[in-house]
Amino acid sequence: MAEEQRNSRTFVGKVVSSAMDKTVVVRVDRKKMHRRYKKYVTVAKKYMAHDAENVCNVGDKVEIVESRPLSARKRWVVTRQLTIHQD
Repeated sequence: MAEEQRNSRTFVGKVVSSAMDKTVVVRVDRKKMHRRYKKYVTVAKKYMAHDAENVCNVGDKVEIVESRPLSARKRWVVTRQLTIHQD
């Protein structure tokens, strides 16, 4: 039997917290047009994502993909690091 490929949601965001074990908090920014004023406003949302190897640090730009529920609040998995933040 061939495996079915589901269309998973994918976001790119910035790691804002990596204090937990195998979990990072990723902030995803998007532009949304204001209804009345017709100006673009930046809207941000934070997602908890699974980082199995604990390689992500604060400031890294990562790609996350939707997955099955991994814990009470974790439904995303880090697929790759796009940029690494240097201090």
